Amino acid sequence: MAIKEYKNSLLNRQEEDLTIKQKERLLGYVLIIPSVILVTAAILYPLIYNIYLSFTEVPLHPDESPVWVGLENYVTMLTDDRFWNAFKNTIIFTLFSSLLATAAGVAVALLFRRKFRGRRIVRGVVLLPYVLPIIAAAFVWRFMLNPIYGVVPYSMQMTGIYTGEVDLLGDPSIAIWTVILVDVWRVFPFAFLLLMARVQSIPPDMYEAAKLDGAGRFARFKDITLPELKYVIATVFLLRWIWNFNAFADVWLLTRDVPTLPIYTYLTAFSSFDQGLAAAISMLLFLFLIGFVLLYVAWFADW
Repeated sequence: MAIKEYKNSLLNRQEEDLTIKQKERLLGYVLIIPSVILVTAAILYPLIYNIYLSFTEVPLHPDESPVWVGLENYVTMLTDDRFWNAFKNTIIFTLFSSLLATAAGVAVALLFRRKFRGRRIVRGVVLLPYVLPIIAAAFVWRFMLNPIYGVVPYSMQMTGIYTGEVDLLGDPSIAIWTVILVDVWRVFPFAFLLLMARVQSIPPDMYEAAKLDGAGRFARFKDITLPELKYVIATVFLLRWIWNFNAFADVWLLTRDVPTLPIYTYLTAFSSFDQGLAAAISMLLFLFLIGFVLLYVAWFADW
């Protein structure tokens, strides 16, 4: 009994020695641990299972177990011309879509820095492409880009930009640029929203002082606006790169003639039913994206 009472008194003394901040921190850890465990399990299990599948050949029959094939799926993937074509299309789509969407966001945010009548209404109109459901936007654009009755090819023929039959979504050499422009139209409001808040926080006195010193518009943009926005611009570009590199619906709903890596992975898994090869492609996509993010963050930290 004496030992039990001594232990209880020692525990009570330790609890009394804890400050309020330490107790709150301890309570926070206790409350967040279950969520951390669930999120970790939800992320790690699919990742580990996908790594395992990438080294196997998955049979179609659900009662049969995957057969270990080692690096065969990776060799098949790296020697397939369709993979390299999809990789090239993914890089082109991701790079130009991210750059143009970020640049458009910067331009529109700078335009809204000035006060004009109806600015709130115009701001709402600018945000419409981003809040519009992607499937609705894709089918509207497919209708507008139709080579027979689409308003865009008709306008190009009427203005003399293109004299022949324009198939902006059927010609692979043109379709990728059409998809990029449509994607930029749809996602640039995201960049605009993030950049608008930072643009409005730049002190007007900095521009007035630079103007008095004889700095022109380009000089004010280069020496004041761009340095103030560079961290937001870098963040927006990185987020857009991650989302565009994994984009599936953005391309798939518009055309089947722009095979990117997500589309190539989907067709490999659910059209060719080669689950092991699809897992290997997705793993390479994941590793490339992780490598790019690490290099980008390291480069920008030294900028």
